[in-house]
Amino acid sequence: MTIGFIGGGNMARALARGLAEPVLVTDGGSGRAAALAGEVGGEAMSSNAGLAERVDIVILAHKPSQLEAVAAEVGDRAGRVISVLGGTTLERLRTAYPAAEVVRAMPNTAVEVRQGVTCLCIDGAVELGADARALFGRVGLVVELPERLIDAATAVSGVAPAYVALIAEAWIDAAIRHGLPPGQAAELVGASISGSAALLRARSMDTLTVRREVTSPGGMTARGLQALERSGLRAAFARATDDVLA
Repeated sequence: MTIGFIGGGNMARALARGLAEPVLVTDGGSGRAAALAGEVGGEAMSSNAGLAERVDIVILAHKPSQLEAVAAEVGDRAGRVISVLGGTTLERLRTAYPAAEVVRAMPNTAVEVRQGVTCLCIDGAVELGADARALFGRVGLVVELPERLIDAATAVSGVAPAYVALIAEAWIDAAIRHGLPPGQAAELVGASISGSAALLRARSMDTLTVRREVTSPGGMTARGLQALERSGLRAAFARATDDVLA
């Protein structure tokens, strides 16, 4: 199955690296397509229409504002379209590509290391839906949702790499402030985050039990948790999610 990316930005790059197979790719003249094809194999195409004629599935990874312009160029050459465009509904996609089977997918950039989360809205696209499940299943977890929940789900998984990166930065800075060398602080935080996430998943996300097993009354973990609560950690996440969905 040949995949073609219209758009060679961050999400296209993450997906292509995770899939680790040759792809066809276009860009708007940025040079990213050539760089990506050079990295994973495949070909940088000079036109979106030419790309659509040569692939089995077109993945839309351009700017959402370019939807209609790109669709006008592609025309009816694309029979199967997967969109990773933020804030772009199936209705808009079907209007832009009336002759194509269309699926909406919202992955996060952790697909690059095959640990991603992809929210998938199939909505009747049976054949393409099966291929989309298999494709994104190669690079992480796939969660199928009705479109009315896609934005809320993306406010959890789509933002996760940035949120975790920010948490890691703050945690590393705090460790350095207390004397740990930067390299060791980063190593400790990185391994602690990945290990703790694995533990939570192994425990079916039983967050309360995992916290209790580490927290002795009056101990360092208890003091740290109290400080995080006083600093408004829960409220900060609630406000962030509200703002993302505003």
